[in-house]
Amino acid sequence: MARKVMAKIRVVVVDDSALMRSLLSAIIGRQADMECVGAAADPLIAREMIRALNPDVITLDVEMPRMDGIDFLGKLMRLRPTPVVMVSTPTERGADVTLRALELGSIDFVAKPKVGVADGLRLLADDITDKVRIASQAQLRRPAPAAEKAAPPIGAIGRLSTEKIVCIGASTGGTEATKEVLVNLPPDCPAIVITQHMPAGFTKSYATRLDGCAASAWPRRATANASCPAMPTSRPAAPRT
Repeated sequence: MARKVMAKIRVVVVDDSALMRSLLSAIIGRQADMECVGAAADPLIAREMIRALNPDVITLDVEMPRMDGIDFLGKLMRLRPTPVVMVSTPTERGADVTLRALELGSIDFVAKPKVGVADGLRLLADDITDKVRIASQAQLRRPAPAAEKAAPPIGAIGRLSTEKIVCIGASTGGTEATKEVLVNLPPDCPAIVITQHMPAGFTKSYATRLDGCAASAWPRRATANASCPAMPTSRPAAPRT
């Protein structure tokens, strides 16, 4: 009886750097369960390539000519939802943009090495391919039109417990899930500690973003605790050896 052959994960790489396209294509091509079916230097070329090749996953750079990665991601998720792994520079601005990409629907991100791009990216090969595999399993839908929703009434907050604590831990792909859990907790819940697998350069922006989400979800508690913001104390994610 013939053994069933599993289809490979088809990946399109979008990056304006020829070196990055070459390195990412090679990393993907070395995996038995995936293949790089195309590489584009900017989003406009990528748009036609995606139409023609119908990839399972896209790796997408943030800063590119003709159209930046965030604008392209927004259009992609509205018109042709496809799992995306962002490739971003680990700077404060790059972190803010990457977190915005997660809000728009990207599955995860990879931080570009600051120096020694070729060697650094090779060390991240397992991390990159793991995220591509996870992304390939995502079930995406076109985002529903935003509807006006009345804010639910907020009752009086009782005495906050000082004897209990809520711990939330998340790894790859968990940033948006953590946010959804956080904003749906009651305003009188105990204090919360969050651990998130994330490169060090992104933790400050992520903590600030969670502060903003909490302030919107719990306006009274946020006012009372304005002097105690989320503090990034996570240990940086390290490449596998």
